[in-house]
Amino acid sequence: MQQPRNSNFAKVSTALLYAAASTLITIVNKSVLTGYGFPSYRFLAASQMLVTATLLYAAKLLGRVTFPDIDGRTFVDVFPMPLIHLGNAVLGLAGTKELSLPTFTVLRRLAIPMTMSGEYYFLGVVADPIVKLSVAMMVTGAAIVAVGDDTELNINSYAFVLFNDLLTAANGVFTKRKLNDNRQMGKFGLMYYSSLFMIPPLLIYLYFSNDLDNVYRFKYWSHPPFLIQMFVSSIMGFVLNYSTMLCIQYNSALTTTIIGCLKNIFVTYAGMFVGGDYVYTFYNFIGIHISIIGSLFYTYVTMSRTHV
Repeated sequence: MQQPRNSNFAKVSTALLYAAASTLITIVNKSVLTGYGFPSYRFLAASQMLVTATLLYAAKLLGRVTFPDIDGRTFVDVFPMPLIHLGNAVLGLAGTKELSLPTFTVLRRLAIPMTMSGEYYFLGVVADPIVKLSVAMMVTGAAIVAVGDDTELNINSYAFVLFNDLLTAANGVFTKRKLNDNRQMGKFGLMYYSSLFMIPPLLIYLYFSNDLDNVYRFKYWSHPPFLIQMFVSSIMGFVLNYSTMLCIQYNSALTTTIIGCLKNIFVTYAGMFVGGDYVYTFYNFIGIHISIIGSLFYTYVTMSRTHV
């Protein structure tokens, strides 16, 4: 009898940790990129990856965590996680910068049917009809915002979010698969090497672009509130990756994705005041709240069924 309670506690606690980390990093990233106008979301992504790799390597040296040393097969063992990790970080930050948080968070719900399809084809997981109904409500809300709200019509920004959705679904499915297939690598190995392998190409891109020059000339480097938020954003990149791994390990990839969307209820309302770029429209209001109802409906279904 004790084991099921422990199992349920692990599911709920890891889900709450992931929701809290995802909420905080979204708001802080929006403040840094839009509130302060930081010029390079790619630099911010590189900073988050560098901090993640540094913290994990230091923890390994201190004996706090374990994962295999790098060898000739390491990249093959973790592939395609590094590419997914890089794309997810860069595109997520790009969408955060270019769109208001309410619109961004609603469009992020399109990751849910992608994750559901990935679980079905790669993991053999079939969602219940009632789960599909709640997902359909969330997707309907996102579609209303995307089709009906022309105040933020930006094809590039929408493309960033849609590709971010696709990579979020791939991250959930392949992380679950890698954790099951390669237990020696473990979640810390996946986190470490996914960040480590993508730092060099990202730094090379920054060097040959104008990003580094724009970052160097950024006017808020001597502004303490900005520095604090930049530091929090970099640290939270590690915390978010770790909490995501834990949530996927103890829950399903689909549950993890929808928890990420559920926490966006708070982010949606906070985003009306953070960043200063939200514009109210009728379609936005209707779409957001249809998606919120779907999120709450799914949460009820999840919590009432211990096998989800």
